[in-house]
Amino acid sequence: MQDLTLVVMAAGMGSRFGGLKQITPVDLEGNFLIDYSIYDAIKAGFSKVVFIIKEENLEDFRNTIGKRLENKISVSYVFQRLEDVPEFVKIPETRVKPWGTVQALLAAKNEIQGPFAVINADDFYGFDSYKIVAQYLKNSLNENEHIAIPYPISRVCSAHGSVKRGVLFYHENQVLKILECNVEYQNEKYLAQPLDGSESFLIESDHPVSMNMFGFKTSILEKLEEYFVRFMKENENSLENKEALLPIFLEDALLKKEISLTYQLSKGTWIGMTYKEDLQEVQEKIEELKRNQEYPIHLWQK
Repeated sequence: MQDLTLVVMAAGMGSRFGGLKQITPVDLEGNFLIDYSIYDAIKAGFSKVVFIIKEENLEDFRNTIGKRLENKISVSYVFQRLEDVPEFVKIPETRVKPWGTVQALLAAKNEIQGPFAVINADDFYGFDSYKIVAQYLKNSLNENEHIAIPYPISRVCSAHGSVKRGVLFYHENQVLKILECNVEYQNEKYLAQPLDGSESFLIESDHPVSMNMFGFKTSILEKLEEYFVRFMKENENSLENKEALLPIFLEDALLKKEISLTYQLSKGTWIGMTYKEDLQEVQEKIEELKRNQEYPIHLWQK
């Protein structure tokens, strides 16, 4: 069995949060949410972590999160760059941001040699999620079978405004589609507004939504590369604001029956920071988990 790699998407600056939220302390020891993710991943059997970051943030990451982890797990850094596109692409002069989560994963492809999980840097997923994805990647033998770890929408909303979530459409335990939506709790109901401009719809409190936690086999990387080239060709005349997003790639691959994507709801605690106002609640939840002895008081005990 090949080693398991955790790929952390950390290139976003967190515009709604108002700063580099990935390195915002969430406990009295100065740990970040990502510390807890890595702690859980190591416990579940992951042996390598790859951070996808902006090159200008490398020093911050190395001097904070990196130095705490380097003697506990293999750590690599890769950069998501605007200019990393196929040769035929003419990048618009007005374009300043990279090309979305598909490109982010491709930035990490040379550091991935076996099955891997993908997470956001600013989400706390809970140990149960890492246990599920690790067991799946160790036991599933089909290279074209992958897994999504969603949560019920009621457990992953913010009290301070709408949040972007991938709403799952599914049959039994198989994902058919992931639709990126802004979801807001209004009048005791969850309203999903699709980012593609299609009609809004209500979802139940237990409806599964993706928080960008997936388990993939390495075969997905070649399909991602093919999709990214196709995306660039299809949008070459309108690239000012286009992004190649992981859920849209997955929908495309599912429709073409190139992959299958199972899902298993996590029982773990999710904690996240979308808005600066979320920070106090996050800190309180972390302290509660420590009081309940789910995590040690000193996370990285020597």
